[in-house]
Amino acid sequence: MRASDNYRVYASFCSSSAPAAASATVSNWLESYNPTDNSWRPAGTVPGLPQDHVLKDFAMITLGGSIFIIGGRLCRKVYSTLHCSVVDMDVAVVPTVIRHDVSTGQWCACSPLATPRFNFAAAACAGGIYVAGGLCGLSGGARGTSSAEVYDPVADRWAPLPNMSARRYKCVGVAWLPGKVHVIGGFAEPQEEDEEEVEGNCSGGSHRKGGSLLRAALERSSAEVFDVLRGEWELAPGMWQLDVPPNEIVSMGGRLYSSGDCLNNWKGHIEVYDGKLGIWNILEGSHLDDLSSLSPSVLDGARGSSVGEQEEVEEEEEEAVATGGAVQRLYLTMAPVGTQLYCVAGYRVAPPTEASSSSLQATVVHTFDMATASVESTTTRRNTGGSWRSFEPVMEQSGTKELCGRCCVVQVA
Repeated sequence: MRASDNYRVYASFCSSSAPAAASATVSNWLESYNPTDNSWRPAGTVPGLPQDHVLKDFAMITLGGSIFIIGGRLCRKVYSTLHCSVVDMDVAVVPTVIRHDVSTGQWCACSPLATPRFNFAAAACAGGIYVAGGLCGLSGGARGTSSAEVYDPVADRWAPLPNMSARRYKCVGVAWLPGKVHVIGGFAEPQEEDEEEVEGNCSGGSHRKGGSLLRAALERSSAEVFDVLRGEWELAPGMWQLDVPPNEIVSMGGRLYSSGDCLNNWKGHIEVYDGKLGIWNILEGSHLDDLSSLSPSVLDGARGSSVGEQEEVEEEEEEAVATGGAVQRLYLTMAPVGTQLYCVAGYRVAPPTEASSSSLQATVVHTFDMATASVESTTTRRNTGGSWRSFEPVMEQSGTKELCGRCCVVQVA
């Protein structure tokens, strides 16, 4: 039996289009991926959402054989005549927490968050779920929060934690090192008391304001680490050395891995964090400019059936690939299982011919075998296969679904 036989990868999706009719409904649903046979199965609709509403920017955390969907931004999908496309209309920031028992398929409501939030950090550690940061409002002037809280699943209760040193949102949470929860990167702002001190000081105010801005820049490139035993936060300067927040960071085998940032979820390689030196290194053998190149069959759905059509489409694909137009990556999320790092990716595939108006959407799982990889130190080598592997894609009509949050891994046996 392989290690992957005992695990499932869960992801939450929603329709990427508005309801086609008044009687149609739009909601979030879960899908379960089985690494053993590369199969996706429906795992139920997320309950408790108003009709034709979807949940975005929530946290999905695994703990004790259950999946917890925490907080998020409630919105409706409507067609915008201004943008000539479907857009998300924000409705509310929600504090709701719901639990899905993987073994029984049952859902139940849990105690809500004390502070409603979305785009926040969350991680399971020492039997609890820790959340920190995020946005609490929807207005253009909404600002991040420094508040944090922990959930006890036995008592079904949230308890407040000390505030972080900065207000953060779009930060990433990960349990790394024994009893430590890391809140990494994000857009960071100084605490309100720091701003008041600057604004209320007429003498040397500009100098203090400059110092405050510098501090904010340093905090954006840092992490805040919560020690579960001591109940205290400490700053880890320079742990994320970019102004742009990370897309996702996962812990695997005592190391941290990243694929990119929230503006570019795949940067052409995987990076691994060196805790001793405090820097991110490129993982040797992980270089791949385009993940879809691992799965040429992603393009099969865009090919015609006759020989003439195939030749014509192949020429169009070559031209489109040169301009980056044949296959467009829609999302990417990572799931560590054993020594394999699973990358769940969604692609929009160009129409097969000019006569075809609708494009296709492909969900593809790529894996990277950490057992055959090592950290790249001084040289950069391109990889044409090696530790990478790609599975057969699942093809659907474009606009069928979009990923609503980062995936999670559940042990089922």
